Amino acid sequence: MSDRLKIGITCYPTLGGSGVVATELGKLLAEKGHEVHFITHSIPFRLGGKFDKNIFYHEVEVSDYYVFRYPPYDLSLASKLAQVAKREKLDLLHVHYAIPHAVCALLAKQMVGEHLKVVTTLHGTDITVLGHDESLSDLICHAINESDAVTAVSEDLIAETRETLLIDRPIDLTYNFVDKRVYYPRDASGLRSEIAKPEEKILIHISNFRPVKRVLDVVDIFARVHSRIPAKLLFVGEGPDLNKAICKVRELDLSDKVLFWGKQDDVAQVISLADVMLLPSEKESFGLVALEAMACGVPTVGSHAGGIPELVADGVTGYLAPIGDTEQMASAVVRLLQDEALFREFKEACLHRARTVFCNDLITYQYEQIYYRVLGRPAPEWNADVNSLCMG
Repeated sequence: MSDRLKIGITCYPTLGGSGVVATELGKLLAEKGHEVHFITHSIPFRLGGKFDKNIFYHEVEVSDYYVFRYPPYDLSLASKLAQVAKREKLDLLHVHYAIPHAVCALLAKQMVGEHLKVVTTLHGTDITVLGHDESLSDLICHAINESDAVTAVSEDLIAETRETLLIDRPIDLTYNFVDKRVYYPRDASGLRSEIAKPEEKILIHISNFRPVKRVLDVVDIFARVHSRIPAKLLFVGEGPDLNKAICKVRELDLSDKVLFWGKQDDVAQVISLADVMLLPSEKESFGLVALEAMACGVPTVGSHAGGIPELVADGVTGYLAPIGDTEQMASAVVRLLQDEALFREFKEACLHRARTVFCNDLITYQYEQIYYRVLGRPAPEWNADVNSLCMG
């Protein structure tokens, strides 16, 4: 293609929403004919699968020179970014997280030349956590202000970036997305019949079990729901608060009603087992798991926090309540599951919203527009209606 770009992508390659989105974006860009180079310390876990002639992986190796007290990953990454950019004649670096990735990309740009552009995507904790650290805030500001373009995954994150770091430069809103070819309602009737009785509803929570996810609230919501309707709870994932959740389940004598499945690769299949996703977090810059559920036709009941209200349309694709109000959340779950017509309405609304507002074709197109803008090149025109692509 004449408009082919050469793009370097750096992200955290292990489990996590930012790594998932960055990897899926790279794959979609490669499908469109762009040349994509992943530059990370290990292969992104979503990069596996069939060979793609437009995707390349470059491993960042850290020096073990004895005078270094700590492995200098940041310097190794900056050096690798510069090496790959020079050798492969990259047009731009798209880095996910302000630190260390944007800082490293800016250092690489200084080594390579001003023609190499840097696009930085903010995902959350680089602002909501590290942005409040006085020892890092100036560095984060520098990374944001010196990038050629900055994007963020929600309006809430943009607002917090401006408030926390006093940033006034333009920030593009580019929501997270899911690939509609992967996330859609699966037939999980066989497995469902193995873990739940026909009359039992299935609630699900997927996370990294950090305190911000409020997994004890998940247990409390389920206990309240279970006291009113037959139900099972499925926990997926691992993390520091997992044992707390297990202990609370035992204390409430609900062990035979709660399943702990650990980490799972085929998330769409697991979500399709469920009737409702629970997301009572105290902070979410976006809430990717709620979008994954939405794309599978599963409504979310959660907290009115962070970027969740931009994702979950309250009263349309799910219900939201104040943080910690487990009674209101439980009542919302019961209301939804006891009214079959209402549930079908929410399910259809979920599918429509996931395939339009958060469509992978639309978001990929938005990123392309940003790339061509920073390069000062005209962006190619769509030869088909974006909405029809998304709904197809």
